[in-house]
Amino acid sequence: MDIPRIFSITESAHRIHNPFTPDKFATLGAALRLAAGARVLDLGSGSGEMLCTWARDHGIVGTGIDMSPLFTEQAKQRAEELGVTHQVEFIHDDAAGYVSDNKADVAACVGATWIGGGVVGTIELLARSLRTGGIILIGEPYWRQLPPTEEIAKGCLANAISDFLPLPEFIASFDRLGYDVVEMVLANQDGWDRYEAAKWLTMRRWLEANPDDELADEVRSKLTTEPERYATYTREYLGWGVFALMPRLSIKKA
Repeated sequence: MDIPRIFSITESAHRIHNPFTPDKFATLGAALRLAAGARVLDLGSGSGEMLCTWARDHGIVGTGIDMSPLFTEQAKQRAEELGVTHQVEFIHDDAAGYVSDNKADVAACVGATWIGGGVVGTIELLARSLRTGGIILIGEPYWRQLPPTEEIAKGCLANAISDFLPLPEFIASFDRLGYDVVEMVLANQDGWDRYEAAKWLTMRRWLEANPDDELADEVRSKLTTEPERYATYTREYLGWGVFALMPRLSIKKA
């Protein structure tokens, strides 16, 4: 069980596998008003930066599930570095369909909504692990500006313009699902740069060490084309953020 190898190569030096930076995760943790002992479930936990830093800074306990053995091992190492191995655990498993036996105060999927077949299915999945009064976190792209053509959308690595929504429409979609948006933290262009541009040096170093690997041609092609593609399309059109949701309360009228 593993993610496609190309992602393990290009993101092997990443601590965060999305356009957030450490300060953005710190802002999100503070915004959620996390209490010591709060239980956090992270589906698609990557290299564990969110759980590990929140365990250090807020005293949360948590579980991360990720199907990459490399990223899972990196998460365990990060927990050791920060001295939080008694607070967090990382499990190598497929997060798709994963439901926790212990209800979580925060149930998160930050950048991996494919595990539920999209945002709607992922929210439904996370809700199954959420305690009453808990918070769901969804990390997902949105259009900063709507691409004028399908070709530009595909330049952002979307299949079509309809893959994502502009920010106001995306926020409105949570209302239609019966959720209140109670917080949001948005990535900025520097975060996108750190996520995307950091891959380029990783790919170059990997090519130097693995010139005869079966994926060498694919990695070489990406290193040649990705800087221009990213600067032309993703950086200009695509936003990314984490949205905190709570099921809407039914207000009984007197």
